[in-house]
Amino acid sequence: MALNGHDVLAPGFKTSPYWWEAAPRPVRAERPLPRQADAVVIGSGFTGLSAALTLARGGRGVVVLEKEEPGFGASSRNAGYLGRTFKVSFGALAEKAGMDHALAVYRELQAAFAHVVALIEAERIDCALRRCGRLIVANTPRHYDEIARALAFKEKHLGEAYVMVPRAELAAEVDTTLYHGGAVIPDLCSIHPGLYHLGLLSAAEKAGAEVHARAGATAVTPRNGGFEVSTGRGSVRAAQVLVATNGYTGAATPALRRRVIPFRGFMIATEELAPDLADRLIPHWRTIHDWHHDIDFLRRSPDGKRLLFGGLTGTATDDLPAMARRLHARLLRILPQLAGTRISHAWSGFCAGTFDLYPHIGELDGLHYAMGYCFAGVPAGTYLGHKAALAMMGSPEARTAFHGRPFPTRWFYTGRPWFMPAVMAHYRRQDRLGDSAR
Repeated sequence: MALNGHDVLAPGFKTSPYWWEAAPRPVRAERPLPRQADAVVIGSGFTGLSAALTLARGGRGVVVLEKEEPGFGASSRNAGYLGRTFKVSFGALAEKAGMDHALAVYRELQAAFAHVVALIEAERIDCALRRCGRLIVANTPRHYDEIARALAFKEKHLGEAYVMVPRAELAAEVDTTLYHGGAVIPDLCSIHPGLYHLGLLSAAEKAGAEVHARAGATAVTPRNGGFEVSTGRGSVRAAQVLVATNGYTGAATPALRRRVIPFRGFMIATEELAPDLADRLIPHWRTIHDWHHDIDFLRRSPDGKRLLFGGLTGTATDDLPAMARRLHARLLRILPQLAGTRISHAWSGFCAGTFDLYPHIGELDGLHYAMGYCFAGVPAGTYLGHKAALAMMGSPEARTAFHGRPFPTRWFYTGRPWFMPAVMAHYRRQDRLGDSAR
């Protein structure tokens, strides 16, 4: 795609996350691994570090093993949305599984949201926490009615406030004519995920956790009532192991690998905008997403100077310049005012879904795990990491609405999600059919 005869990619275009500009991944000198620990945590994202912090403050000797640099995966690559997200709507869950179960799950989501906000404030993590509110936009008039019904039902039973925004008033929230109104959930937040991760890393290490980079687990073997975790740099024995690898779960834990479905998420960052343009486009700094199955999502950067946009989730490609051009074209459908704006960064990372669309926490073959967040990695990853650590310490406060659920797989699935392109093509076809039927 061309921009006035030139490529839409800005000079110096990068295929690393925009977040790494303010929060570069910490490069650690390799240290010898301890031979023994009370607990080993595999993975140094939000889940692993949250668990390590809780374990270390509980007096446990904790070793965190990371294949790359700390936070290299999705924790420093996501959109930085902090909300109360669950893949199944409250109304649909109440109809399918009963009101008691729906209330338990959605109250757990409220608790996860509150936990992250309280943690950021208690640890004084400077991560641009902003209570900006979430704007959900309607792709069709039917979507507007669906959003209104869904949020009214949640407000009635959960007390979650919202404000409907008719199409005639939507420009006050986002300056586009593409959508048919929407709704604002005023108390939801945004963060800088890279800085949030570094804050968790600092807190965990100050509490006494050891974090070892370039020490990915290659095998986890039962030994004398505990486990031996092997890496390319040696082995660590521990009474307990927590697997906190989500979309990067690998061959070291094959039973868990068969239960999470990794898929790529993609984002782009614009170059810096004219001083008043971002204020006109998204004046209230909302985090935004649409009502499609395959959502587009949009927000301002924490400094307010750029727009960050994501979409085409699940596309099977490593060609980030090509994805940047595709996402740029998709962004222009929403905000044609950006026709002269180029893209400075494009990046991807692996999220993880599950076959039942629930996040999962528990034990499998003696291994503790928390993973499969289905688009809710910031709140669910942090909160369930903390809860998994409490479970490892035998605390009665460990219990969640997600404990005790079977963690399903399928007979044909070994951990390679060959079917994801077809699944996403199906969702996009549903979105097109829904839009054309409006």
